Amino acid sequence: MAPVELLIGSRWQASAGSGRTRDVTSPFDGSTVGTVGEAGPEDVEAALAAAERGAAVWRRTPAHERMTILLRAAELAEQRAADIARTISSESGKTITEATGEAARSGDLIRLAAFEGTQLYGETLPLDANRGTGLDKVGFTLRQPCGVVVAITPFNYPALLVLHKLAPALAAGNAVVLKPATSTPLTALALAECFVDAGLPEGVLSVLVGSGGVLGDALVTDPRVRKISFTGSTATGEHIARVAGVKKLSLELGASCPVVVLPDADLELAASAVALGGYVNAGQVCISVQRVITHPEITADFLDALVPKVEAIRTGDPSSPETTMGTLITTAEAERVERAIARAGADGARVLTGGERDGTLVTPAVVADVDPNSPLSQQELFGPAVAVSSAENWASAIAQANGTAYGLGAGIFTSDVSGAVRAIREIDAGSVHINWTPLWRADLMPYGGLKGSGYGKEGPRAAVSEMTEVKTVVLHGSPW
Repeated sequence: MAPVELLIGSRWQASAGSGRTRDVTSPFDGSTVGTVGEAGPEDVEAALAAAERGAAVWRRTPAHERMTILLRAAELAEQRAADIARTISSESGKTITEATGEAARSGDLIRLAAFEGTQLYGETLPLDANRGTGLDKVGFTLRQPCGVVVAITPFNYPALLVLHKLAPALAAGNAVVLKPATSTPLTALALAECFVDAGLPEGVLSVLVGSGGVLGDALVTDPRVRKISFTGSTATGEHIARVAGVKKLSLELGASCPVVVLPDADLELAASAVALGGYVNAGQVCISVQRVITHPEITADFLDALVPKVEAIRTGDPSSPETTMGTLITTAEAERVERAIARAGADGARVLTGGERDGTLVTPAVVADVDPNSPLSQQELFGPAVAVSSAENWASAIAQANGTAYGLGAGIFTSDVSGAVRAIREIDAGSVHINWTPLWRADLMPYGGLKGSGYGKEGPRAAVSEMTEVKTVVLHGSPW
């Protein structure tokens, strides 16, 4: 198959340097599913120069015209959803069922962003409240695009996480340089093609595929870049924060999401939700359930309900509709997860089911009696295992829930309204779900973490706000 070229300034072209290419392989069987152009430093310069020119044009394009182009892109994304789903599944190892669901959300997500890009309201300023002067003046604020946005996305949701950055940035009037994960670039390029085919002007969008070590610092440190939106590891996010300079940052980083199951909870509901929320995309989700905290009097009953549901999850070929959980992204990642589960068992926890590896497939695991201070609780696993610990009372359960460096999402199962309200107040997480797990997201809602899980919010309305800057205007009249 012919290599997919780089997109630089809304134009498809080979690398400006050596014309290098990179094969994209299936995590399931190692087969080559596509070949893409590989960017180098010269392509970073070309993309940023084009973005600077494109931003000057795009910010002056009326919001209704920008919206029209994005609505066309949404329509194209829907028309191509089946092909995009197959691409997602083949390059990420996600089941075709999950990939189809992800691709199906693309059109509506772009439409939400397109609308929010037309809603850049300002506010009037009560300058006459300023003692001694102000009655002869009128003040207001207005929002304008940041300019050049760099978006860096991971492999686990190669469509949604691209669009949650790309669509709001474009809707708000910015030019974007997107660096997708090197393991899943084909989806990003297919979505970018929807925007280009919809009529996006020259210069406004670039997609650079290549090593983060080669491209990353060159992109995030460049003074022409005003805004960086990154989703990925905490270590990389911390590095970006150190080196970026004076720029706006949105960082969606790691997590170890807890679920608290109280004695008055519906245990069947809780077990069903955890059996879904801990294993979607083989646990490779920032808001995946990693920790479950139960009261000792209901722990055994909860595990009795959970384990059969987890054992019913079917691993295998991601392209088969019969498969309900796909692969880890690489063999190295599968080996890491396998070691983490085995270490928990060696340290005294009970591996009730799962944890065996076959290539990139790891059977879904339930690990009981996990020390809340152990690595399986404290460190992000990003794999198909749930650690179950006990807490004697409410205070210790909340302490455990809050007892990691992270704060992205959390859930609590209870039939007590007062307990639910208390959890909402006391759990330190960017989203708190009552009677469900944190693995639930509506694309329109604000999304982001507290503590070490990052800062800034996604979701079209929140992201458009993050992708714009506020200007204060004062109109001076003659003194009265």
